[in-house]
Amino acid sequence: MPYEFTVGGRIAKPLAEVFEAVVDPAKLSGYFTTGGAQGRLETGATVTWDFHDFPGAFPVEVVEVIANEKIVLRCDAPTGDTTTVTMTFADTGDGRTLVRIHETGWSNTPVGEKAAFGNCEGWTGMLCALKVFIEHGINLRQGF
Repeated sequence: MPYEFTVGGRIAKPLAEVFEAVVDPAKLSGYFTTGGAQGRLETGATVTWDFHDFPGAFPVEVVEVIANEKIVLRCDAPTGDTTTVTMTFADTGDGRTLVRIHETGWSNTPVGEKAAFGNCEGWTGMLCALKVFIEHGINLRQGF
């Protein structure tokens, strides 16, 4: 069975503001893609993300975007796997937004297992960085 995982968290900001902080490359670069993001997340686009801790911009295929609801991305991993990342956004009814990130497609191998756990850590870090950035204006990953 291929490896997959889901992480999630609640952000104390309205749904549209949280969603925009993910799809806008300038905002995403402010807390997550430490080397920068190029291109807005829109259905059919291919954007690039770069990270100082993993240098070298890499392409991210945007499979589907439903405003304020869902983002589906596809990435080719260095392991040879192609993974699919699905982010969902839901209004919790109390001014907060629930964000869930599900990634699947990691091979059932020791290399796939290690990569899946590494990405699980990365997406958890992304959610933490998003929360601190959008709620308090702090770039948690600066110098990370």
